[in-house]
Amino acid sequence: MSDLFKLSIVVPCYNEEEVLHETTKQLTGIVDELIKTKKISETSKIVYVDDGSKDKTWQLITEFSQSYTVVSGVKLSRNFGHQGALLAGVTSASKDSDAVITIDADLQDDVNAIPKMVDEYLKGAEVVYGVRNNRDTDTAFKRGTAELFYKFMGFLGVKLVPDSADYRLLSQRACEVLLSYRERNLFLRGIVPLVGFKSAKVYYARKERFAGESKYPLRKMVKFAMDGITSFSIVPIKLIMGLGFFIVLISILLLIYSFVQKINGNVVDGWSSLMISIWALGGVQLISISVIGEYVGKIFSEVKQRPRFTIEKDIYTEKTQEENKR
Repeated sequence: MSDLFKLSIVVPCYNEEEVLHETTKQLTGIVDELIKTKKISETSKIVYVDDGSKDKTWQLITEFSQSYTVVSGVKLSRNFGHQGALLAGVTSASKDSDAVITIDADLQDDVNAIPKMVDEYLKGAEVVYGVRNNRDTDTAFKRGTAELFYKFMGFLGVKLVPDSADYRLLSQRACEVLLSYRERNLFLRGIVPLVGFKSAKVYYARKERFAGESKYPLRKMVKFAMDGITSFSIVPIKLIMGLGFFIVLISILLLIYSFVQKINGNVVDGWSSLMISIWALGGVQLISISVIGEYVGKIFSEVKQRPRFTIEKDIYTEKTQEENKR
């Protein structure tokens, strides 16, 4: 593996004008230092992906691409979501990059872990996970629900890297394998471990968001968790089947109990128990239908084979082509 390789840092952005100046300052500083120490090629790039922002995010990306040689950008035609934006950036950058690092724009993930990731890549790792060594910046609720989510995913048989989000390095070969997974319901944290190849972990301390508001409120976090569960396991459907058998067993036992009580002459009007049973079974049925409907909905979106993203403008490719002509 050559000492000098082209690295692209993919940064998905959605209404990030408040933080983009500082993000560019820190990332360009890291890239410049890696170039000076001859760890990466001078052609290495920072690739901002504008995921249909409604503020001045794309305007800033365009300005930075003109001011900094290492900065480029990709503009999506609309908002495709965080995972779609990540995939769009990886798709564009991996065509001519030896390795790609993905990181969010909010600077909660420590950019100083990037040189460590590069070192692991140079040692032969093709997948390098950025792993948080603490969650002190999270609320107690968020920490608790995150731990519960990882445990539940483990119970379902989904292999995740605990406390690792979308901050990672992928070699070009790992990117090619990742892009060969054609799911429309993207859950990259679950897909990347399936890629295989030699992997490593780099630990860092999670920071507070530098500026702006979180793009992942509780509603989106719940949806993201549901997508992860239903995209990688059919255990919930099996649990519904088990619940159905359990309820049937209880009903048989209650039937036997009713006959015994009838024989013994202990007949009592059971309006309350009847109503409770009806409401309980109705609730179970609605929940079961909803879970099955979630899977049917995913099948519906997958079979349509719609594009996972649409690129409107691609400064990264334009810059790369110009550099190749020189």
